[in-house]
This record gives sequence, C-alpha cells and structure tokens, in this order.
Amino acid sequence: MLSRITKTVIISVACLGIAYAAYFINDYFALGIFSKPVSYERMVLDEDTGELVPSFSEEDLSTESSTETEENLSGSTAELLEKVEYKVEIFAEDLVVPWSIIFTSPEKLLVTERDGRLRVIQNGELSPAPYHTFTEVVAKDEAGLMGSVLDPAYPENGYIYFCLTYEKNGKTINKIDRYKDTGTGLAEPVTILDDMPSARYHAGCRIKIGPDNKLYITTGDATEKSLAQEADSPAGKILRVNLDGTVPQDNPFPGSPVYSLGHRNPQGLDFHPISGLLYATEHGPSIIDGPAGGDEINLILPGQNYGWPLVSHENRAAGLIDPLMVYTPAVAPAGAMFYSGTVFPQFKNNYFFGLLKGEGIIRMVFSEQDPKQIILTEKLSGIDVGRVRDITEGPDGYIYFTTSNRDGRGAAAPGDDKILRLVPKSTP
Repeated sequence: MLSRITKTVIISVACLGIAYAAYFINDYFALGIFSKPVSYERMVLDEDTGELVPSFSEEDLSTESSTETEENLSGSTAELLEKVEYKVEIFAEDLVVPWSIIFTSPEKLLVTERDGRLRVIQNGELSPAPYHTFTEVVAKDEAGLMGSVLDPAYPENGYIYFCLTYEKNGKTINKIDRYKDTGTGLAEPVTILDDMPSARYHAGCRIKIGPDNKLYITTGDATEKSLAQEADSPAGKILRVNLDGTVPQDNPFPGSPVYSLGHRNPQGLDFHPISGLLYATEHGPSIIDGPAGGDEINLILPGQNYGWPLVSHENRAAGLIDPLMVYTPAVAPAGAMFYSGTVFPQFKNNYFFGLLKGEGIIRMVFSEQDPKQIILTEKLSGIDVGRVRDITEGPDGYIYFTTSNRDGRGAAAPGDDKILRLVPKSTP
C-alpha cells in the first residue's frame, strides 16, 4: 500500500497537472468556470433599462425601441436604407501566423508573420520571398514579430514601426524598432523603445499611432501579474511615447511612458474616428492566473488603473476602471479597428475586433452621446474561417482580416493561414 506521504505527493502532482492542462485547454475551449456566461451572438440596448439584452433574430429587433436603436447606429435613417450586404472572399493564402497587416498604398500590403518574416502582397499577389526577415526575433508561443504601424508621414519618410520579441542579457524582451521602407525592403533600423518585459505568454505588442501623433503600445504582464500594478514596470500597461521614443510632456505620469496600468494582455487598439477616444480589447485569465473568461473591452483613459490582477470579470473595487464589456466564456478578442469607410454605410464608425477562441468577428456600436455605452454588439454572420487575429480597413473600404489557425491552437485548413476580406455581395 502507498504511504500517506506518497499519496499526498501523487495527489498534489495530479492537481498541478490538471491546473496546467486547464490553462491550455481554456485556450482551445471557452470554459465558463467560476463565472456566469454573459456573451450572446447579438445584443441590443434596452432603452427602458439601459442594459444590453440578447437578440437572436431580426424578428426580435422589430420593437419600436430596437428599431430606434438600429437607426442610430450610423447616424441617420438614410444611411440605414443604404445597407450593403457583404460576402467573404480570400485575398491571400499560405501565410504563417500573420499578426499585423498594414497598407502602404492601395496596391501594397505588408504582413508580419510571428516567426520573424515580413511578407508583401503587391497587386493582390503574395511574393514568395520575405520582404524582410527579422533575424533576432525569438518566436515562442504568443511572442515573436507582432505589431506594425505606419508613420503619419510615411509617404515622405517611409518609416514603419514594429513591435518584436528578442533575447537580451538572457531575458525575453519586447522592443519597438523603426525601419525605412525602401520600396523593395527595409533599411536603417533604429530602436526607439526597449526593455519591455515579455514572455512566451501575455506578450502584448499591439501598436497604434493616435490622432495626437503619439505611439501607443500594449504590453502584457509577461506572466508576472504583479507587474501590472507596479508603476515603474512597463509590463501590463498601455504605453504612450513620441515617435522618437521619448516621453511626452503631457503623459499622466511625469517622465514615464505609462499611459494606463492594470492590464493583463491587451491585444487590440484603435481610436474612435469622431471622438478620438481609445478603445482596447484584452484577454482575461486562463484558470492558472484566475477564473477562466473575463475578456474585456475597455475605454482607455490616461492615468487610469484597469484592475488586473486586483480584480477581473464582474468584480469591482474603488479607484479601478470597470470594463465596458466582459466576455465569459472567453472569446480571446484580438486586433481591433473602427470602420470609417463608405462601402458599408451601416458600419460607419462601428468597432470591429477579431476573435481567436471565439472564431469570428464582433461588431460593436458605441453611443455618440455616451462613449461608455454600448448600444449594439453582434458576431458577424457567415465568417466560418477559424481563429481571427488582425482586422483593418483597406484603402478600398473593404474590411480585411487574418486567420491564426497555424499558431498551435487552431485547426488549420488548406491554404491557412489566410487574409480574407469583406466585400459587397454584388462584387463580381
């Protein structure tokens, strides 16, 4: 017979194994453990209660209040009548975990692949050779070559910014490098920001340039969740710097690049086209560091604390900012963008973000009167392509998005990974 000590050791090891297994299982399946599921395929604002309520069919939206809500989504009934149906078409295939896509012209698209390659699609054709290879990139699990963004003066200076993971003094670090696009590749690398803690999980690295011409950077907690509350650590933050990497004088914490804190792993950023306000998507805990689920949509305000790891899910505490939306079971919200085009008038100024675990795209509409109020959210129909990571609006007004089915957590289909796009159904 086994001794009591031996049994205790076996049970302890088994429990540890189950916890770690659940951590990874949770990234494949939307587990609703410890928290009540709150996400629906489609939700609209109930004007009587001021809350989002589930709506599962067009018939459910036939009430007077729902119709009024729909009419306000684009700002006018005339725009509503111009609703353009979409279809999904493949734009490019055979990519490897495409993380970020940026258009440098109407004919040219650059794609970061997480293992360190930058790919180019010119006139709809994917070049078989990399546009550039980032040889120092350390690609492991969630880390690698990730975010990219064009300089506002790109047509004049050719600058592009990249967020990537590499090894420095035996540590896994994220940094921001600026390159010059020569038209045939990249040159003149300059590191403008360094020493952001990274790890194989919770690596952050989404970057955007705001209407203020400042560079905004998401950082994960690098699996050390206490760092998110440490003011002097860049981990678990959204950072804001000048385009040369220096700290703006009007940052909320003098001399610090920290713009907001208390983040676990923000993956999507974009600015509202009218208000200029910043919204972010964020991954919630995965059992090993907290109850499963709790993915968030947040309105990012300077100097504010978003709570991780002090609170998550529906938990609240004084002095901490509540999320606008919490998803449990998890959907793993990823890249995000506001649509400002004219091809799909019904989507004007709407917020879109990809779903990794949730496999699809969510459309979200914010009130023009109250930027914290969501008046509609829905998962777009007809998008059955697996995990969706980045999403952006093309110069043609179409909506482009990438799959992430070759990242070890999805089921890769022939031709994966892909860039797809939403185009009018009437397009030949």
